Amino acid sequence: MSASRTTRLVLLGALVLGLAVIYFPLLVVLLNSVNADTTFAWPPSSFTLEWWHRALGNQGALDALATSALVGVASTAISLVLGTMAAFALQRFRFFGRDQVSLLIILPIALPGIVTGIALNNAFRTILGIDLGLFTVIVAHATFSIVVVFNNVVARLRRMGGNLEEASMDLGAGGATTFRLVTFPMLRSALLAGGLLAFALSFDEIIVTTFTLGTGMETLPIWILNNLFRPNQAPIVNVVAAVLIVFSTVPVYLAQRLSGDTNAGGRL
Repeated sequence: MSASRTTRLVLLGALVLGLAVIYFPLLVVLLNSVNADTTFAWPPSSFTLEWWHRALGNQGALDALATSALVGVASTAISLVLGTMAAFALQRFRFFGRDQVSLLIILPIALPGIVTGIALNNAFRTILGIDLGLFTVIVAHATFSIVVVFNNVVARLRRMGGNLEEASMDLGAGGATTFRLVTFPMLRSALLAGGLLAFALSFDEIIVTTFTLGTGMETLPIWILNNLFRPNQAPIVNVVAAVLIVFSTVPVYLAQRLSGDTNAGGRL
């Protein structure tokens, strides 16, 4: 066996082991959501959909799901607008401090969540005098969701260049018409990919949410944390966790397809 073949096998084994460590626990959660044994003995001896029916009737879980969806959609909308504007400003214009501004935009996603959460909590309550609630958690989620939109749009703008836009304006089209007919169609898949990633990040965020959500309010991850160690809620927690896995995985998969399929213009 050649050294290169040995290296490939070792790397393949490490890859398989790493993926198993990551995804086997997720598989266990999915199987436990239909495990008929309330002690969750492994392997499952029988399966049932009873826990799914109970989860559909659990008002606390449904309210948390609605809150997560609302926060995710609102923060994604804010991120799309601000992230796109920032990308155009930093990619199309040269000005003093441009690199520093770019760093400040990207920094929130690199900071530990607990640092961001504490900083935003102090800013809202102490400096601005705003009570924590739905508005504060939406703003908090937008601070890090902007980053993925910004990165996607910047990358697309770099690939696009400015030739087509310049040609459009040379032919008599105004700035608004050029953006609507030339720029936006080429950016559409990057915006959709960034929006999907922003929603996925917001939907399963828990640390920043803990510091910025109002009293008595729960998002889906917060609801899972609060009910995780309640024995009578354990089967429903597994169902809700399974739903959370799906809601987080599908947007990431679609965003990866849209971002990777550059030759097709980002079409699925």
